[in-house]
Amino acid sequence: MELATNPRTVNLRQFKKQVVENKRKMKRFLTKLENERPRGLDKITPVLEQEVWTEVDCLTCANCCKKMSPTFTKSDLVRISTHLNMTVDAFKEKWLYFDKKDKDWMNVKQPCQFLDTSTNMCSIYEVRPADCAGFPHLSKKKAVDYMHVHKQNIEYCPATFKMVEKMKAALSLVQISRSAR
Repeated sequence: MELATNPRTVNLRQFKKQVVENKRKMKRFLTKLENERPRGLDKITPVLEQEVWTEVDCLTCANCCKKMSPTFTKSDLVRISTHLNMTVDAFKEKWLYFDKKDKDWMNVKQPCQFLDTSTNMCSIYEVRPADCAGFPHLSKKKAVDYMHVHKQNIEYCPATFKMVEKMKAALSLVQISRSAR
């Protein structure tokens, strides 16, 4: 009997190779979007995001939890520390540091202390930081305002990488159809 494979499985080794080969071009493309602000971008990003999630399974990756740190808001700190039956100060002392430059509370270590690396699942998923809940911020109302976020995330997140690939393809099709008129 053959085991079924998940077509949405992320191959991190292959992903890292793609990043090395394409990162510079993708960042230039995102900068161009920021500067030119193409019409219709906000309409196509939710459609593209749906396509991305048919191709990427975050539980086969968890690279964001392994390589990045969320920022913890005041409400995150209260919600999570309450969930863990700790004071906010005890929670911060045990797991966070204050980034003076950005004025953010961040994880002391990576991977995230709440990531179960055997399952790639979050042990505080129900009360996770807002930053985690919104990640990877693929289709926000003003997509162009998130290009700087995508520039950072393409190195870590296969879903963001696929989203940028899809935006590039979709916008080149729009340009082709406009020039054919």
